[in-house]
Amino acid sequence: MFDLSENIVLVTGAAGNLGGAVVKLFLEAGATVCALDHRQGRLEGLHNPSDSSELHLFENVDVTDQRMMEELSEKVKRQIGKVNVLVSTVGGFAYGEMVHEISPESWEKMMSLNVQSFLNVTRAFVPDMLNNGEGKVISVGSRASLKGSAMTGAYAAAKGALLRLTESMAGELMPYNIQVNCVLPGTIDTPENREAMPKADFEKWVSPAEIAQVILFLSSPQSNAISGAVIPVYGRS
Repeated sequence: MFDLSENIVLVTGAAGNLGGAVVKLFLEAGATVCALDHRQGRLEGLHNPSDSSELHLFENVDVTDQRMMEELSEKVKRQIGKVNVLVSTVGGFAYGEMVHEISPESWEKMMSLNVQSFLNVTRAFVPDMLNNGEGKVISVGSRASLKGSAMTGAYAAAKGALLRLTESMAGELMPYNIQVNCVLPGTIDTPENREAMPKADFEKWVSPAEIAQVILFLSSPQSNAISGAVIPVYGRS
């Protein structure tokens, strides 16, 4: 297990299947974790399994709201300290529209959840990493970012934009000892996906815990030589 007891980690989407697994693993590694969610009451299942870790819950946080993120950054810095590991798990999926039929609402939703959320959270927290001369940023993309497929145009475009932004940020921040990487999950083994695809072979899917292990490594000092990487975590599919 990695020792992250000196780290303050911020996780967006912390009440989700992946976000919750990430929070749990960071707490086990001794980190101080700031867990964000956009609703009230969904973070209550998170808990502190280690005396060396701290868990701070921030509810009703809209990561698509730039001003709210900037205000949260000041609050976290004032009450807890400067974040040096940022994990962005917030995203959204859309299916069913042909490209020439994509509605403005679908397009805006995909770009807001998958792209603007990342821009807002990095805009709020990366400046402190620059001042400290160190940091880690991990985005969560999708295999769809590598190749579009029928009926997923808006989603694939948004995840593709997220991937390119992550790579660009890696190049920009590399001189400042800040590593930026992207994890690409395949189909994640969640109750929601099992319900949506009951005939699929669940054994081939990747679990949230497996993805969280990769994110933990990318947040550790052992990954200091890695930046701009796009890491597939597809399970066995």
